[in-house]
Amino acid sequence: MNHKNIIENKYFGIKKLIPKDVQILAVSKNQKISSVEKLYKIGHRDFGENYIQEMVKKYKKLPKDIRWHMIGRIQSNKLKYIISFIHLIHSIQNIKQINIINKIAFKYKKVINCLLQIKICDEKNKSGITFQEASKILEDEDFKKMKNVKIIGIMGMSSFQELEKVHNEFSYLRKIYNKYQSKYGHNILSMGMSRDYNIAIKYGSTIIRLGTLIFGNRKKTI
Repeated sequence: MNHKNIIENKYFGIKKLIPKDVQILAVSKNQKISSVEKLYKIGHRDFGENYIQEMVKKYKKLPKDIRWHMIGRIQSNKLKYIISFIHLIHSIQNIKQINIINKIAFKYKKVINCLLQIKICDEKNKSGITFQEASKILEDEDFKKMKNVKIIGIMGMSSFQELEKVHNEFSYLRKIYNKYQSKYGHNILSMGMSRDYNIAIKYGSTIIRLGTLIFGNRKKTI
């Protein structure tokens, strides 16, 4: 079986097992252009990248109807390179980032949709902000005046630990989402990756981020 068929079989196999209202975000970090093209050709359009430089390179070489998602740590000085085409930014952590996005988006006459990244585990390598910090951003008077950026949900990453802990982390994020949904109208809960997406779906995830489960091991090249 060739690589295209392997990707296709994995992708549709997952699609059959998940609810229709759960979106698959294919994480193409360090994957070859050809691998992204294979998934594109069978109808998938949403791809996530961790690094702006890699996203820009792929954007230039791939069809323009792809919806690009930024899921990695944000480098504020590089945001200007993606605002013209970005679909959704998952990893907002402070008002400074939002302000920069708003200013750049104004120049392009666009409104950029974003998610606040909430830290739900105690692993040092996992980024995110607390519920209190997120709430402070959403209630910030300057943010409320911004016209070119919109917070439409939250994102979180679980720990690499026992299943009970993962369940607790996703349950906590869902509770935050429920509060923001009722107060601010949020409609996106981005949680769950290749190792834990089934658990995330049980707690109401609307976007699952799948990389190696679809593409296989990362190739570290584009």
